[in-house]
This record gives sequence, structure tokens and C-alpha cells, in this order.
Amino acid sequence: MVRLTLEMPNPWESEGDVVVERQRASRTRPPRMYRVLMHNDDYTTQEFVVEVLRGIFGRGPEEAVRIMMHVHRRGVGVAGVYPREIAETKIRQTESLARARQFPLRLSMEPAEDEGGNEGGSR
Repeated sequence: MVRLTLEMPNPWESEGDVVVERQRASRTRPPRMYRVLMHNDDYTTQEFVVEVLRGIFGRGPEEAVRIMMHVHRRGVGVAGVYPREIAETKIRQTESLARARQFPLRLSMEPAEDEGGNEGGSR
């Protein structure tokens, strides 16, 4: 009769009276990133869009104006790239502020991908 024994790795070590769990190397993937898109409309002022880009999205004055002009000329522009929960929060904050000021500013989000087809981005 042949007897096989399998040795399973024990994740626990004994140190005298204390049992501790051995740490295993784990690799976490970076979170999936999403582009927050601003959509142009005929009523929201350019000043308000710049204010939002600076206050909520953390853009500098020149960059905020550049993004606002892009949205104005092309109809849509990227306000920033964030993990999903942060993107959703920034959209809610912006739309709430817009409604309080009676502007119909609309934002959306889409998955961000780099040139290689991989997700990624910054800000």
C-alpha cells in the first residue's frame, strides 16, 4: 500500500504562547480609473466652469481656463481621471453646486484607457 501525504502550507506560526499569522505576499492591482467628462451647455457660465475646475477638480487657473475653452469649443472635455468612487463624488459635488446656482451643467464618466488598451490615468 502506498501512502501519499500532502503538505499544506501552514499560514500560522507558533511563538510560544502566541499564534501569529504569516504574511503572504499579495499583489493588489491599481483601481480602475474613470474620466470625468464635462458637457457644454448654453446656460452655464464660463466663470462657473472655471470655478468648479479649480475648486472641486484642483486645477490651476491656466489649466482650468484651457479645459473650459476645450469644453466650450468641442462640446465635451475631461475634467480629471480618478478611481470610480472619487469620480462619482466629484460629479455629485459639481452637479449639486451647479443646481444650487441654477446651472444645468452636466457631467458623466467613462472608463479611462491608455494607448496600450490598459486602464490608467492621473488626477
